[in-house]
Amino acid sequence: MDTTLTIRIDKELEQLLEEASLRSGQSKSELVRQALKRQLAIESFQQLRKELLPYGEAQGWLTDEDVFREIS
Repeated sequence: MDTTLTIRIDKELEQLLEEASLRSGQSKSELVRQALKRQLAIESFQQLRKELLPYGEAQGWLTDEDVFREIS
């Protein structure tokens, strides 16, 4: 079942959202859903990275390049 969420945004954000909607041909609701999904995915990734960081450091992986080098 879908749920409705009501938020308040300022006029500037409303204008940006309206312009993006017109450019993309997507509804404002769809653009907001996509943006929310992206943000939640980013936050989930950042949390997972934070939790796994000690394990990577124990393997000597101190940067993203270290990890990429190991898996490439």
